[in-house]
Amino acid sequence: MNADQIQMPPVGDETLRDRMDRRAAEDPGFVFLKFKGRDYSFGEIDAQVNRLANALLSEGLRPGDRVALMLPSHPEHIVAILALAKVGLVRVPINTAFKGPSLQHPFQAFEPRALIADRSFADVLEPVLATAGVEKLFWRGADDDAFAAMLQHPDASPPRVAPAADDIIALTPSSGTTGAPKGVNKSDRTLRAGPMGTQRLTGAQPGDVFLLWESLHHGAGVAVVIAAILQKITLAMVEKFSASQFWDQCREAGVTHIHYLGGVLPMLLKQPPRANDREHKVRIAWGGGCPPEVWDAFADRFGVEMREGYGLSEMITFVTVNPSGPKFSIGRPLSYFDVKLADDEGREVPAGQPGEILVRSHEPGLQFLGYFRNEEASRTAMRGEWFCTGDLARRDDQGFLYFAGRKKDTVRRRGINISAWEVERVIGEHPAIAECALVGVPSELGDDELKLFVRVADGRQLEPEQLVEWCRPRMPAFQVPRFIEFISEFPKTPTQRIRKNELSRSVQGVWDAEGARSETIKRSAS
Repeated sequence: MNADQIQMPPVGDETLRDRMDRRAAEDPGFVFLKFKGRDYSFGEIDAQVNRLANALLSEGLRPGDRVALMLPSHPEHIVAILALAKVGLVRVPINTAFKGPSLQHPFQAFEPRALIADRSFADVLEPVLATAGVEKLFWRGADDDAFAAMLQHPDASPPRVAPAADDIIALTPSSGTTGAPKGVNKSDRTLRAGPMGTQRLTGAQPGDVFLLWESLHHGAGVAVVIAAILQKITLAMVEKFSASQFWDQCREAGVTHIHYLGGVLPMLLKQPPRANDREHKVRIAWGGGCPPEVWDAFADRFGVEMREGYGLSEMITFVTVNPSGPKFSIGRPLSYFDVKLADDEGREVPAGQPGEILVRSHEPGLQFLGYFRNEEASRTAMRGEWFCTGDLARRDDQGFLYFAGRKKDTVRRRGINISAWEVERVIGEHPAIAECALVGVPSELGDDELKLFVRVADGRQLEPEQLVEWCRPRMPAFQVPRFIEFISEFPKTPTQRIRKNELSRSVQGVWDAEGARSETIKRSAS
């Protein structure tokens, strides 16, 4: 093993199906899930999974068939995910916020044979299903609740068919912040490897409790579920993320570990301080994307230890982890992978300089498995043996990695490349700002001008002029935004990442620093 890697055990050939069958036989009474005041034992969940899996087989579905899921965050969504995995049906997750063209895309691109959907989504699904070619449709929550009927299937024994470790059992959407999401081929092995990295990062022990707030149509939420299957962890499930209720939910369920992504930590930190901020059982906050300025503030206020890692849809949940290294670092690669930081020509950059994160697997079966029916995109993503992530990082002299933003999330202004991440990180420190996003807009001088979207924190007020003046001593002049637009709510991915491609590039009627400056000069001259 390379000294710059985190030692990991082999992923092995015991499938998720094998592990579930074994746990159901060995310890069926273990509390696997808590939801709305009710405890669900592992044996109870496993029996429901088997009934649903056997019902789907009896409907004529076979291993390899693609089955779309459009369900809310509920224990029955977990049952559906695991039922498909048990028999090798290929899960196609559908974001429950989708409608119109965004909803139509996964049906066109992935052509699921069957759909399990909540009746509450019937109206947005109706125009899509008219042309989607779905052969079998199972509604949940309807008067003729086909899903509920399948959960009553008489056969609760393990299904007669099972996938192998390297069979594809899911198509995980890439984040889709630019362009249409692509379906990443995911095998049983890759879906288990990421949660094994979670175990290494969190140090979770049998009996620990994870808060499950993530949307289950995203790979991060599914990875938390699988982590609880691989080890005897209890999931405290909530219907959706709520910054105002988050810590009360943790206290009520006895949560020991909390997972974060994207802007979750800043949103929690900007909640009004409470006398009981430290009155909980949470020991570890783990995830990816913690802004450096949030790390100490969050740890100190809530009394938790911060642990960061890095992963991506195309590989596994965690490629690097930092269970005990320096603060702010995303750690070192798991021993399944080599990681190289490279320039645009693929040459490794020196320590301290940012380079694109390239990943190469040397554990059989954990390499990038390609995008579904998209050979061109699959080929473009690779440089020889290396997968090109599009993310940037720096490496210190000890081999620890530090995230440095997205390679493509840059704006070129007056000949200078500006990292949106760096600008947002500074502006996000303003006490009146809940969230912000920087994009480039066309400039009359060529290249781009900077347009900043701002969501003001509840109960706060902020004028654009005040924000610009606040920025000037904190960043180079070329990073100070010209246009500022206030927004009440950002479009988000399931990981709480802002969908910048949905933000308007129009500057019509938007506050303009140049215009404001011209007006000031005009008033002074008069």
